[in-house]
Amino acid sequence: MCLAIPGKILEVETNGQGVLMGRANFGGIVKQVCLEYTPDVIKGDYVLVHVGFALSKVDEEEAARTYRLLEDMKQLGELDVPDIQPFPAANESPP
Repeated sequence: MCLAIPGKILEVETNGQGVLMGRANFGGIVKQVCLEYTPDVIKGDYVLVHVGFALSKVDEEEAARTYRLLEDMKQLGELDVPDIQPFPAANESPP
């Protein structure tokens, strides 16, 4: 099953490659998300995120309702997975 998880946008920026990105808070866990599909999002907005992409904007009430349902269904485990770190350079050793 594919789920989109609601998150609150904390920050919006364009990365070095010109991609619109943001930091989103998912119940206390902050992750980087791509905002290219939701370019009108601003700090404080709520979005539904699937595999790192914000797919749509939702209001705070809908975000809270969705989050509670996902929590009840125990579908929030993927939030515990740390963000993927870039590969080390050829002359660096892995962490």
